[in-house]
Amino acid sequence: MDIRPARTAAELAAAEGLFDGPARTDWSERFLAAPGHLMLIAYVDGVPAGMVSGVEMSHPDKGTEMCLYELSVDEGHRRRGIGRALTLALAEEARGRGCYGMWVGVDTDNEAALATYGSAGAVDEGVFTMRGWPLAPSPPPDPRR
Repeated sequence: MDIRPARTAAELAAAEGLFDGPARTDWSERFLAAPGHLMLIAYVDGVPAGMVSGVEMSHPDKGTEMCLYELSVDEGHRRRGIGRALTLALAEEARGRGCYGMWVGVDTDNEAALATYGSAGAVDEGVFTMRGWPLAPSPPPDPRR
């Protein structure tokens, strides 16, 4: 397995099977151009097998932390340590960027994600609730799923 940061929209398009929907070129370019955004892709035999995305967040009284935004491993490559390796790679990248910590929000019934994050050293910081504001219509569902 080889883990590398994505640098081009073409790399994201080649890995779009790991996303919830198609990787739009304009959104991919915007993501990659934004300071503090990071996408790591795990390759097995040259084929994208997993990805993790992170977003740095800074605050005047807290410094900078990394949010693990999304983790995905191709179904055929699960239970081989790819998710753990991607999570650890993102944590290492965050450390190298001077982040004081890293966090992820995860559904409490997502046992696979909880096990992956736990195996990568994450600790339970307590229960919280998340609220959202839908500001625009969601992208159309991916017809492949």
